[in-house]
Amino acid sequence: MAENEPGLDPLKEDARIAALNERLARAQTDEAIRRGESDDKGEDDYRLGNRVLAELVGGLAGGALIGWLLDRFLGTSPWLLLVMLFLGIGVAFRNIFRISNQRSK
Repeated sequence: MAENEPGLDPLKEDARIAALNERLARAQTDEAIRRGESDDKGEDDYRLGNRVLAELVGGLAGGALIGWLLDRFLGTSPWLLLVMLFLGIGVAFRNIFRISNQRSK
């Protein structure tokens, strides 16, 4: 019976309000990016990948360089190079393991 009675029709959403909400959301997103509060994790992941790569390359290169120099001065030709190279690999993997266990922000 209530269906047949005249009453107030629900108001349709105004296009101006929808456009205003869209512009407001865009402005809030732009402001968050300007402040550095964006939800974009891509850049953080890129930095983390570069850090892991630097640890790996640095451990290998550092161990090899130190081993080669010690071999040149002590005359123990490939042994200290090999030992320091494997030690550098171990240190690099330990650092990468420590990076991976850190809590994300």
